[in-house]
Amino acid sequence: MTASTATQPNRVDGAGRLTPANPVRFSFDGDTYHGLAGDTLASALLANDIHLVGRSFKYHRPRGILTAGPEEPNALVGIARGAARRQPNVRATVQEIHDGLDATSQNRWPSLTADVGEVNDWMSPVFAAGFYYKTFMWPKKAWDTVYEPIIRRAAGLGVAPDQPDPDRYAARYAHCDVLVCGGGAAGLSAALAAAESGASVIVCDERAAPGGALAFETDARIDGQDGHRWATETAAKLAAMDNVRVLPRTTAFGYYAQNFVALAERLTDHLDEPAPSMARERLWQVRAKRVVIATGAIERHMVFANNDRPGIMLASAARHYLNHYGVLIGRTVGVYTANDSAYAAAFDLKRAGADIAVIADIRDTVDPALLEEAGRLGIRVLTHHAVVAAGGKLRVSSIVVRPCRGGSRQVIPVDALIMSAGWTPSVHLFSQSRGKLRFDEDGRRFLPGEYAQDCASAGACNGAANLAATVEEGLAAGEAAAKAARPKATAKPLSIKAESGGSWDGLMLGAGPNPEAGKVVKAFVDFQNDVTEKDIRLAVREGFHSIEHVKRFTTNGMATDQGKLSNMHGLAIAAEALDRPIPEVGLTTFRAPYTPVTFGTIVGHGRGALFDPTRRTPMHESHERAGAVFEDVGQWKRPWYYPRAGEDMAAAVNRECVTVRKSVGMFDASTLGKIEVVGPDAAAFLHLIYTNPFMKLGVGRLRYGIMCREDGFIYDDGVVGRIAEDRFHVTTTTGGAPRVLNHMEDYLQTEFPEMKVWLTSTSEQWAVIALQGPKAAEVLAPFVGGLDLSKEALPFMSVAEGTFAGVPMRLFRMSFAGEDGFEINVPGDYGRAAWDALHDKVAEAGGCAYGTETMHVLRAEKGYIIVGQDTDGTVTPHDAGLSWAVGKAKDDFVGIRGLKRPDLAGGGRRQLVGLRSKDGSTVLDEGAQIVADPNQPPPMDMIGWVSSSYWSDNCGGPIAMALVEGGFDRMGETLYVPMPDGVVEVEVRDTNFWNPDAESDNG
Repeated sequence: MTASTATQPNRVDGAGRLTPANPVRFSFDGDTYHGLAGDTLASALLANDIHLVGRSFKYHRPRGILTAGPEEPNALVGIARGAARRQPNVRATVQEIHDGLDATSQNRWPSLTADVGEVNDWMSPVFAAGFYYKTFMWPKKAWDTVYEPIIRRAAGLGVAPDQPDPDRYAARYAHCDVLVCGGGAAGLSAALAAAESGASVIVCDERAAPGGALAFETDARIDGQDGHRWATETAAKLAAMDNVRVLPRTTAFGYYAQNFVALAERLTDHLDEPAPSMARERLWQVRAKRVVIATGAIERHMVFANNDRPGIMLASAARHYLNHYGVLIGRTVGVYTANDSAYAAAFDLKRAGADIAVIADIRDTVDPALLEEAGRLGIRVLTHHAVVAAGGKLRVSSIVVRPCRGGSRQVIPVDALIMSAGWTPSVHLFSQSRGKLRFDEDGRRFLPGEYAQDCASAGACNGAANLAATVEEGLAAGEAAAKAARPKATAKPLSIKAESGGSWDGLMLGAGPNPEAGKVVKAFVDFQNDVTEKDIRLAVREGFHSIEHVKRFTTNGMATDQGKLSNMHGLAIAAEALDRPIPEVGLTTFRAPYTPVTFGTIVGHGRGALFDPTRRTPMHESHERAGAVFEDVGQWKRPWYYPRAGEDMAAAVNRECVTVRKSVGMFDASTLGKIEVVGPDAAAFLHLIYTNPFMKLGVGRLRYGIMCREDGFIYDDGVVGRIAEDRFHVTTTTGGAPRVLNHMEDYLQTEFPEMKVWLTSTSEQWAVIALQGPKAAEVLAPFVGGLDLSKEALPFMSVAEGTFAGVPMRLFRMSFAGEDGFEINVPGDYGRAAWDALHDKVAEAGGCAYGTETMHVLRAEKGYIIVGQDTDGTVTPHDAGLSWAVGKAKDDFVGIRGLKRPDLAGGGRRQLVGLRSKDGSTVLDEGAQIVADPNQPPPMDMIGWVSSSYWSDNCGGPIAMALVEGGFDRMGETLYVPMPDGVVEVEVRDTNFWNPDAESDNG
């Protein structure tokens, strides 16, 4: 049934700040409704007198709108924009409506009003907290066949999208002097103070409009004008300043180390037809010199029987819907409170035409001025009374009120109930910054205590009692942050006068008085997870005395709620049950993200073809033109082999291997990691990082280095060249470049901070061409300027600087193939030109370009390892036959203590050896297991595995390398490799298959 276009029965003429001339059409559960531009989905539904919006997760109880902000636990809906874009669990209190918005209630079937899942509510005694830990343990075999399928079908809220997300997402990095999180009175004051002092400022707020609580505080006055108007004008003033960036609809969801704060900005969710080129959301990664946390406070609900019925909401939410959106939440409204805040809401509702049935105040003493105003408006106030239960099902229809010390009960008809147990400061960002909270006994709340980072809290999140204090704290925090960020700047003192008739205090924690004895009721602490007061007490009886254990046993404060509403009540009830003070029970962790963030925002561009960035060397187009077949090596596209007409991979690789040995071959080695290590302590630093000695490495010389972790296992390897006394050119494996740089930085900052060393990644600054083979020097000579390529002037394992065809060059004389060879390093911009020029000369000499597969075969022919293929994270240099690379006279290096462990120095370890198939034809499978006795019954005793295996035309047959237990003592022994087609006999030998008698690897 479709609602009338003009019918918004709860919209109050003349109330709120929205314009009636801007109607918006949207749908909810297939029915069409109308709201106004600027409405949230929640305010628009309430304007149409719709309170029932969903079903609870566990018990499928009817649920309504509880709040007016991001702390909403109940009103989670599915939002669709076309067939492809569907998002579950959107908070209706945050989602702005637009023409064509399609919203759907969740967790119900077949309909919202008639949900068969409600049977869970009837069976709630069976589903008490922790029931799953006990119920699903027996019988054991039933888990896979019975329990798990049912649980998987029942788990989760909403329906996950079944099509790829069509939206775009963006990401930006930003630096600023001062980041202000929160756009309320405190945040705007802080931003203004910091900006006027000359600091660069970013101010973010999760709402579409600034002001925070000023949106509903009708009696707030700042600098002589309405508080909300002041907020709007101040935000506009800030946005017009060159040193300020204002980010509305932006949530600060995570506070990380060194003042790094993550922000999620919603860009198009409020637009009916966003341009296809627009990103839907943007992730801001902000590094700030100072952070001002002005996140306000969240009103607490009251805990009583059936406090989750639709139509029951926080007093501040009701006030927000009325004073900002012009929506009256009900016609006959009850009030249940433990502090003054709810009185202002009751008075506003009364003046807007609602009948306030009663104000039940749990306190003995109430401000006489409030009682006087209530009397003037004809509102009945019952002090020291409590609402012990609510009636109704799909919407609250009555409340049961009773004196706190016992007495006769009153059943009062209502169609809405507002409640307030005080305010909980939003300390989540402060807690995420690793700050230590302190408990304020007077206010019964946690407040910022000891700070761990360069930040300050201001306003309600810092415990400010009223608007004047909030503005003062904001100004002070902003001025102090600007001064700390820019010590030489001249501060511009500001004075903002603020006043408000209300205060933000309150002492109520835990549950109110119980209803009549013998009644089975549910008084909810956590609405989202269906956690009741009884669940918390049950957890304590079950022996869970840590609040973290109580949280996990009951699920209180988990999921997207993260304890915004439930944490303090759950903590207080547990403390009461344990008969311990609240601070002793502790506080659960505020995890990021404190409010939900879409996967799209976090992933950004990293999906589809961009899921893993594709990296190409400067010579990539030349490889394509040559017909190369590429393979993915990490993120790099590398030439695998270069087939000629009629060649398959095997034929192409065999030809390339033979050509390199007989003539000359060239290989694109640009993907090697390259790190410039510079500084007066550079040699000493490398001496500690590598197992090899480096102090006496001469300028112009190269050394192969092994890098270990602390446990003594090989981490990476590469060649290090000394360019000058204080400068080294370090190469790493292709896949190891980022982790090696991180490894070095980690040790430089934490273990060797006294060393004067600077590390710079130069992986993409140098294009590298490996030129290998007997004719390598002959081919290279015409291009080289300023260098003598003779072996006497430039011996093996040397580095020199010169020019290549007039371009600056670093030339390494080294080989990964066992032939005379060079690695030519030229600036990346000249890589392709250098490759093309050299390729012509290589072709004239009868040589060829070769790919990674040929490189693997050539290095295996010489027994050179590849870290990560011939090592598996448990291989030491000794295991790999590289004991010569461990400095015998060194008294310290990373991994030296690990290598001294008895289990790494003893016998029986897997060691790298060579294998030859005895039949002379079978190429072993890489990863194949090795046994000493092929006839043993299963499970067979595996003594090793094949790490590298190839066919080698140069060696006349298959070759392989393997890690074998006690391998060095098995030379000449016959072992067995079970293969799919049968067991293959292999002979153990050394790893050098090609030219083993050569004195060096320079041919």
